[in-house]
Amino acid sequence: MKISDAAAASGCHLETIRYYERVGLMPPPARTASGYRAYRPAEVERLRFISRGRELGFSLEEIRSLLRLDDDSKMSCGDVDVIARTHLADIRQRIDELHRMATELERVIAECAGGERGHCTILNALREMGAASECTNARCRA
Repeated sequence: MKISDAAAASGCHLETIRYYERVGLMPPPARTASGYRAYRPAEVERLRFISRGRELGFSLEEIRSLLRLDDDSKMSCGDVDVIARTHLADIRQRIDELHRMATELERVIAECAGGERGHCTILNALREMGAASECTNARCRA
């Protein structure tokens, strides 16, 4: 099947499929005599696997590991379990961080009187938080 058909069948965008090929998550597809990519059902299933992994928030490297485990029938399900449990712990940590951010933002918004910009409690809180708080978030340190 053509890349457009594989995209429709897997739920992946065309460019995403090409990207997965470039980064090695997908093997190079067979080519037709005229040079078009030709996908087999197994490759569409692999695309679905990758898409579902992305929907669950797995990184491309985690998906790469899961694909290796899926491809090797000798591997233990325990190896998959370790990856999934680690990912779940990361998700829970992000949820906790998001909850803290939402609580702080709710507090700052509640203090806003809607006055002049020079007295804006939201802007002032952002200035204070940036100068006074220690950044523990990995995204903040980048």
